[in-house]
Amino acid sequence: MIVLGFESSCDETGVALVSDTDGLLSHTLYSQVAMHQEYGGVVPELASRDHVRRILPLTNQALADAGLTLANVDAVAYTAGPGLAGALLVGASVAQSIAWAKGLPAIPIHHLEGHLLSPLLADPRPEFPFVALLVSGGHTQLMRVDGVGRYTLLGETLDDAAGEAFDKTAKLLGLGYPGGPALSKLAEQGDASRFDLPRPKLHSPDLDFSFSGLKTAVMVRAKGLGLVKVGEDDQMDPQTRADLAAATEAAIVDVLVGKATLALKQTGLKNLVIAGGVGANRLLRERLAVQLRRFGGRAYFPPLALCTDNGAMIAFAAAMRVKAGLAELNTERRAFTVHPRWDLEDVCQAD
Repeated sequence: MIVLGFESSCDETGVALVSDTDGLLSHTLYSQVAMHQEYGGVVPELASRDHVRRILPLTNQALADAGLTLANVDAVAYTAGPGLAGALLVGASVAQSIAWAKGLPAIPIHHLEGHLLSPLLADPRPEFPFVALLVSGGHTQLMRVDGVGRYTLLGETLDDAAGEAFDKTAKLLGLGYPGGPALSKLAEQGDASRFDLPRPKLHSPDLDFSFSGLKTAVMVRAKGLGLVKVGEDDQMDPQTRADLAAATEAAIVDVLVGKATLALKQTGLKNLVIAGGVGANRLLRERLAVQLRRFGGRAYFPPLALCTDNGAMIAFAAAMRVKAGLAELNTERRAFTVHPRWDLEDVCQAD
């Protein structure tokens, strides 16, 4: 079975083709980062319009790269949520239109389920069951994954997510958009031990997260050091800024590693899957790999190219749901909707 997948939930347009037997056949992606940098963040209307411009050329490229045509496609999948409503509608409309024209089933996919299953595209791939650390955008969650559609929430953020802590700290330090990668790059030049920042809930017995206090602590420390940016007059000391960036990254990573390890101990499982954009963070990957070896477990990451939003994870999640008998392969009913807010539990298999 070959699935054509579309991802358009935010500021990346992704199209991919996945085979249930041969894996990823092709993967095309366009990032809108350069367009949104001028505004310091994603502008929803601009994001939607750019998806309209990019999605069909990317589809043609994905088909050409795989050496296929739409006649070879057996199903079409798309991100139905969560995300920006207008952006989601672009991908959903194109997917449903192709499915209708070709008489194919159209499969709506939860964005976070795509991230959750994306490490299974890597080699080696984890076996069920495992614990998943999902760190994507505004989401930081620990899940027990017993199979496709069998997800149990173990803990989640009570306020800011890890990605938001990265982005808000980066903005505070004048690093621009996207903040997370910029902060991590600057942190490589810094001394994390110079500043003692809090690790919220690191030693609590539950598996929840909280990063708003860390963000506030960084802000207070920055103001106390005179790290302010007024207009074009940048008064920030470069080394101090790098040190504060490194200390912030270290604090976030400490919490993520600590809670992930605790989740493994509480569930008795040995394998951890890390999914989502923050999963590309170099320090997080290194620390988790070392920690899990000590623990007798193993950390699994999606390929770096598939950490950000992409069509491959959507097509793959759809193929997995079809294989598990969880996808409705209806070629008659064409009404559809998108879900800007959508709990992952809503797509779980009933016990």
